[in-house]
Amino acid sequence: MLSELNEKCAVFAIYDPGMDVARSTYYGLYALQHRGQESSGIVTTDGKRFYHHHGQGLVAHVYQEENLAKLPGIMALGHNRYSTSGGIAGAHLQPVYHHTGLSFAHNGNLPSTAKLTEFLEQRSYAHDGMNDSEMMACAISHYLAQGDDLAGAVERCYGLFTGAFSCVAMTKDQIVAFRDRCGIRPLSIAKIESGWVVASETCAFDTIGAALLRDIRPGEMAVISPEGLRFKQLAQADPKLDVFEFVYFARPDSMIAGQRVGIVRRAFGYQMAKEHPLDADVVIPMPDSAIPAALGYAQETGIPYDYGLIKNRYIHRTFIRPSERLRQHDLQMKLNPVPEVLMGKRVVLVDDSIVRGTTLRKVVKMLHGAGAKTVSVVISSPPVMYPDFYGIDTPKQDSLVAANKSVEDIREELGCDYLGYLSLEGMLEATGLPPAELSTSCFTGEYPIDILERAQEVRHPAHA
Repeated sequence: MLSELNEKCAVFAIYDPGMDVARSTYYGLYALQHRGQESSGIVTTDGKRFYHHHGQGLVAHVYQEENLAKLPGIMALGHNRYSTSGGIAGAHLQPVYHHTGLSFAHNGNLPSTAKLTEFLEQRSYAHDGMNDSEMMACAISHYLAQGDDLAGAVERCYGLFTGAFSCVAMTKDQIVAFRDRCGIRPLSIAKIESGWVVASETCAFDTIGAALLRDIRPGEMAVISPEGLRFKQLAQADPKLDVFEFVYFARPDSMIAGQRVGIVRRAFGYQMAKEHPLDADVVIPMPDSAIPAALGYAQETGIPYDYGLIKNRYIHRTFIRPSERLRQHDLQMKLNPVPEVLMGKRVVLVDDSIVRGTTLRKVVKMLHGAGAKTVSVVISSPPVMYPDFYGIDTPKQDSLVAANKSVEDIREELGCDYLGYLSLEGMLEATGLPPAELSTSCFTGEYPIDILERAQEVRHPAHA
């Protein structure tokens, strides 16, 4: 899968009076770039005032030395964003800053904002044009204005947040981090110098030399202040981490729920080799997220592993459109085949998932065009048949190819000689975690947090 699904956000927070918190946040966001590439923002405070900088684009483009120099302080929040389909460029940048002295950043999604809407309307807050994150910030700010500290305000609002959320919030004297009761999206905390760091993934801690303490638990709130660090359970935990974090989203060097992501992906490959043993000459990955699974598949089958597709690592979102002639070769701007690896070979192409199938169809055609004798495709996850409502920018269900076609029909559409998916049971076993503690909603249509009125958007395919 090549950029067919996108995470919405990454969050980062730091309290460290002895360090340049803006610079640490910059490097943390840089490490989390894969979770959001549309915009980025940093807010800092010195305990008296707030300072902020936001912009569209990649982290490296949004911040220059002069920007970081204008962000003094002892605490900071950071956020990378990937907008949802139809999102307005430049709108809803985070962290959200509220006039009550609140800065707020959110990873996840509230499929229903009915409770929040009722709360705000009863108190005469205008919320037209607000997204779910801004409504959450407004509700928290209501209690700050009434005299609650940040931790107290979050606790009082927690029941209004109906969906998936891993959030960080900051006032002049506190940072609070909290997760929904299922912990759908990851969130961890680490120790650094004279303070603490919170981030969506642990790879951000490694970048700035912080030592991982643990995950913030589902339904838990962490409170950071000059007085120290404390935790409070706000709701009974019902762990349901989104298994797609292991399949695709998280960086392979991150630790999630005690598991190294890259090792789990390699285990997916081992399991695929057991479920789909093939007679072939070479195993190649769809770069980059499928590399560990392809390595696992090759090691378990004994088929040689090689790089048959080379990715241009500097292709990101661009506002410069190619000409019509170049647009016909748009995929080769991102991927280029290596004929010497493919010529006359029976190729096994490993990918992590199939969403629409349009990119994979082009890749299969590209491999055949480069001389591959046969192309077999193995996928390190089950068919994606259901939309996500918890913070992944998925297409509508009608656009999900597996929701509308059988495996054989998909194989014919892709033009490959064989198509095999990792079974749901095999995927869950390979994670090393209890299956009951994982959300598989994109594969099964079982949503652990009630999606309420959005349920009418979901249908169960006859072949599911």
